[in-house]
Amino acid sequence: MALRKAKVAGTKTVLFHLLLCLLIFYAVYYMIGSICFGAFRLETFDGLIPFDFKTEPSHSNSKYLVNLLSLELTYFISGLLFAAVVKRWMWDYAITVTLIHVGVTSAVMAEFPRIWQWWLAIGKYWIHDMPSFSYGLSSFSPQTSRAVVFSS
Repeated sequence: MALRKAKVAGTKTVLFHLLLCLLIFYAVYYMIGSICFGAFRLETFDGLIPFDFKTEPSHSNSKYLVNLLSLELTYFISGLLFAAVVKRWMWDYAITVTLIHVGVTSAVMAEFPRIWQWWLAIGKYWIHDMPSFSYGLSSFSPQTSRAVVFSS
């Protein structure tokens, strides 16, 4: 296998892409959360929806289902949008955005998320829902957990 030299992006470019990915992630989260709140006909829109892990997990709790559905759909759609924006470095930005989201969630809720259902929802995305993206000569598949580089 022949490996090609990767172009290293400058710090400003990386920070710009990270900021763009964070804006995409939270904009998509609030849009999907708004749609889900309307679809489930909840009384009030909770502005803390991306950070709320304290809602009682139950299939009969509409607010929990809205939070869960919003989280799952946001990660899926954000992954597609990240792929369009940052191309080959999508996984780096997706993981970094997730780590920042966990940190912001901890800060906003003044507690580290210890609810296993919340972690399962995020972990399910990383293991199962994240599609395998291919650009040019390299692709990454979460099922194999390794990068594959094809020689031309």
